[in-house]
Amino acid sequence: MKSYGQLFIGGRWVAPIHNGRFDTIDPASEEVIASVAAATAEDIDIAVKAARKAFDEGPWPRMRGAERAAVLRRIGKGIRDRLQALAEIEVRDNGKPLPEALWDLGDAAGCFEFYAGLAEKFDDSAETPVALPDARFSSVARKEPVGVAGAVIPWNFPMLMAAWKVAPALAAGCTMVLKPSELTPLTALELADIAANADLPPGVLNVVTGLGKDAGAPLSEHPGIDKLAFTGSVPTGSRIMQAAARDIKNVSLELGGKSPFIVFDDSEIDAAVEWIMFGIFWNQGEVCSATSRVLVQRGIYDRLLERLEEETRKISIGNGLKDGVLLGPLASKGQFDKVREAVERGVSEGARLVAGGTRPAHLDKGYFLEPAIFADVPVDSWIWNEEIFGPVVCIRPFDDEAEAVRSANDSRFGLAAAVMSRDTARCERVARALRAGIVWINCSQPTFTEAPWGGYKQSGIGRELGEWGLNNYLETKQITRYESGEPWGWYIK
Repeated sequence: MKSYGQLFIGGRWVAPIHNGRFDTIDPASEEVIASVAAATAEDIDIAVKAARKAFDEGPWPRMRGAERAAVLRRIGKGIRDRLQALAEIEVRDNGKPLPEALWDLGDAAGCFEFYAGLAEKFDDSAETPVALPDARFSSVARKEPVGVAGAVIPWNFPMLMAAWKVAPALAAGCTMVLKPSELTPLTALELADIAANADLPPGVLNVVTGLGKDAGAPLSEHPGIDKLAFTGSVPTGSRIMQAAARDIKNVSLELGGKSPFIVFDDSEIDAAVEWIMFGIFWNQGEVCSATSRVLVQRGIYDRLLERLEEETRKISIGNGLKDGVLLGPLASKGQFDKVREAVERGVSEGARLVAGGTRPAHLDKGYFLEPAIFADVPVDSWIWNEEIFGPVVCIRPFDDEAEAVRSANDSRFGLAAAVMSRDTARCERVARALRAGIVWINCSQPTFTEAPWGGYKQSGIGRELGEWGLNNYLETKQITRYESGEPWGWYIK
């Protein structure tokens, strides 16, 4: 694997000021796969200044949208050209199965292509006439790039989360400093290389790897940043919001979730089991929107649990590069330990562990965990209320629609939710009653670049993806003109 010992700043690969390094670990083998450059506050300052210069003096914000679109399309093509290699890097860095990594990388390329399409239309929609009651004036509302964006992304979808922020920011005409997770930094550095080969002007995208306290915190606190975009945990999001408040920065946050999945008793059992599994075991359950709280109507509760246990035990667990594997290791030892502790806590709180929650017998190395099913989970238990971020599903019965909606909404989170029933009217009614930013009907987790993504309550602020993602990186300016040939005549008659 190539060297990752440099940062990408101002269009060049540079060593960190203090020549720091940190190791990134393959969670399947627990072996070091790369030594990565560790940025500190001094490197962040240089990167922000490079982005600032590129925004204030460079061509990028002043290009026509179609010109920016051409670069974005080249970045998308660059990802597709390296798709297999990038996916294999992501498997070794994150642990996810190769088919999932290939899916994610295809989505990342598609994200750049989608925002290229919006960039092409940007010039025609940048100014909107405003109707005024006084004919002596004319006015337009103009959309302009917010400026220099600082982005901090998580480790669960490394390249995809980078694309969700970089693509709309660049389409809008912003410049960016991107800080990937120290657990999975490699494909962000590959993205920098792809962007450079796509003739992105120097300083428009800067990628700085490093630890959160040494690089992420200085980025969120830097006065040269106009906008902060973060995806990750609620505690870190809260700290970033506090840092943004000091300078009244524009901020968008996509945080955690404890998303409910309501299954009514007219649902087809196998279809429900399939979507429950996809909703919590995809990406090892390391998904902010994972439908980890499942509410099943009492009439099918026992039968559904039986089928869910049966199918869950069939899931192939192992190194994500091996054929047929559908569940890889958790992304790090720290995450593995947290999920194991959550399972133990669930048992101690009285939830019934139906299956899983232990290391697979055939895997004595790597951060592997059998997917866990908890039944009859108490509503006041920690595992029912808090995000575990692993392959752990919590299930309890309900009797009627009102109880299900009330229980689903009884959470400090509000990122996503799902409902399953053959009764279309009931699905629509429940979807509108759920307090969540994303609601799935008869499915769980499908995500489309064209549709808005974000949550209510402590799950975040703002929306990503679609036109909403572009608006994240735009400011609105009013330009009003006095058109009359007559003097104003207020002071001078």
